[in-house]
Formats: sequence, structure tokens, C-alpha cells
Amino acid sequence: MLPTDKKARKNTPIYSGVLAYFPDAIAAVAELSRIGNEQHNPGQPMHWAREKSTDHADCIVRHLIERGTVDSDGVRHSTKTAWRALALLQIELEGAVEQDYQSHWLMHGFDGKEWKTSRQYTRHELEQLVSTPIRRI
Repeated sequence: MLPTDKKARKNTPIYSGVLAYFPDAIAAVAELSRIGNEQHNPGQPMHWAREKSTDHADCIVRHLIERGTVDSDGVRHSTKTAWRALALLQIELEGAVEQDYQSHWLMHGFDGKEWKTSRQYTRHELEQLVSTPIRRI
């Protein structure tokens, strides 16, 4: 999640710190996302069907073992390693944010009946609910 503070957002160099460093790798991962969407969600708009594959760590190792080669579908194993690593990190970061939200809710006396998943709220909305800034990742 990006910080809500303008200065802090400028200190998160998404283009110059990631996209500009790895343009070909990012393009390969994006293409793999398209290929995966066609495989797992044919005819649907691009989206990550998370429930269809959750064994990211095992897949990372399997694809890493075969790095430098191309899989039977024509995609490099290293591209699949990168995609799985991003998926694993995304889920991990979302889990950390989710824990922060739950801790704040409990700390401020909410009994859990009001609790919904963090993806149903923006960080700003949650901060307003708990009147306390939430730790940035």
C-alpha cells in the first residue's frame, strides 16, 4: 500500500526504483500475467484468481531449479519465479497490513462485529475509524 502522505509517496520510487531498473523483466512478468489469465480465467478481464494456486514458495523453488530454461508453454522459468515471488510478497504484505488493522481495531475497543477485511477500506478510512495512523510497510 502506498503511503497517504505526499512526501512519503515521493520517497517510494516505483518507476525510477523498479520499472526503470528492470523494464524487460517487468514486461515479461506482465506478459505471464496475461498468459495466466487466459489459462485460468478464459474470456474474463485480467484479474488474479488467487484461490486457483496458493503454493507460491514451492513453485518458486521448482522454477528456480529450472532457471535459464524455457517451460513447455514458452515462458522462461525465471519469469515464473519472479511472478511467484511477487505473489508471495504481495500476500505477505497484505497479511501484515491486515494484522495492523485488526490490532488497531482491538486496541480501540471494537468487538470484531464491525471488522471487515482491509481491502474493503482505504488506509485513510481505517485511520479515521481508529483515529490513529497505521504503520507503513
